[in-house]
Amino acid sequence: MEAIRFWKPFNVLTQFTDAQGRATLADFIDVAGVYAAGRLDYDSEGLLLLTDSGRLNARLTQPQFAHPRTYLVQVERVPDEAALEYLRRGVELNDGRTRPAKAELIAVPLDLPERSVPIRFRKQVPTAWLRLTLTEGKNRQVRRMTAAVGYPTLRLVREAIGPVTLDGLQPGEWQRLTERELAALWDSARQRRD
Repeated sequence: MEAIRFWKPFNVLTQFTDAQGRATLADFIDVAGVYAAGRLDYDSEGLLLLTDSGRLNARLTQPQFAHPRTYLVQVERVPDEAALEYLRRGVELNDGRTRPAKAELIAVPLDLPERSVPIRFRKQVPTAWLRLTLTEGKNRQVRRMTAAVGYPTLRLVREAIGPVTLDGLQPGEWQRLTERELAALWDSARQRRD
């Protein structure tokens, strides 16, 4: 079985081809037969897992397994405790209520590389960083959740999928999972969270 972890840069599609000529996974990954287990939006960054195992892909993406995904989220303004609690309980979106999430205000992640295209900066509007852990993957969910509680997302970086993290990678880099990482990922993926 082949499984790799990849730091998807900003403005890269989570696919191997694009008729419009935008950057894709093929610009970074030359491993045949692997496909993304889930996706990250074009304007999001961070951890993407790719595998040739349909079974592992299904375990990581099917909603009934509620596999945790952790994001670093830079938002406009500084969320108060009420907004954080709303994120923790679940947010009402136009396609239904989200599952409860882990949400915490964190210090600026010092080891996070600058984005290739800087975020919009407004002198009079502070920003803050959150760490959010979700167990579902609705379309553009993190962005819609933070906007729903009044703190729009400026930058979004997925830092972990279950036990697999970005540690040791830079944007555009990938590594094969070690046997230990793959075993931990399978153990995590087997835990059903209904």
